Amino acid sequence: MSTCCNDPTEPVKLAHRDLLREQKLHGDLLLDLFTENPEKVMLKQLKSANTYLRELAALRAYFDSVRKQAISMLDSHSLSTLERIIETDEDAELVNLAKQQIRDINMT
Repeated sequence: MSTCCNDPTEPVKLAHRDLLREQKLHGDLLLDLFTENPEKVMLKQLKSANTYLRELAALRAYFDSVRKQAISMLDSHSLSTLERIIETDEDAELVNLAKQQIRDINMT
């Protein structure tokens, strides 16, 4: 048997440095959540979040400010999420923000 390829049955080996970095990030996040205002922590994390998490925040975040920020950060890849907000959300302000975001996307 050749050893040219990765064996999918072998567990992924993580460098010790990478593990320590992830543990520090996780620990810092937990510390912030326990000691800071959760709304501010979520807004801070939203800036570095991927598209999926931004869409999820736009649809379901507990704080309206987080939802508004997430909606304003969505791009053309998230048109279906913006349309879903328009169709299903009861908050007129969020619906108007989603409509405005679609207009802004279409103008670019």
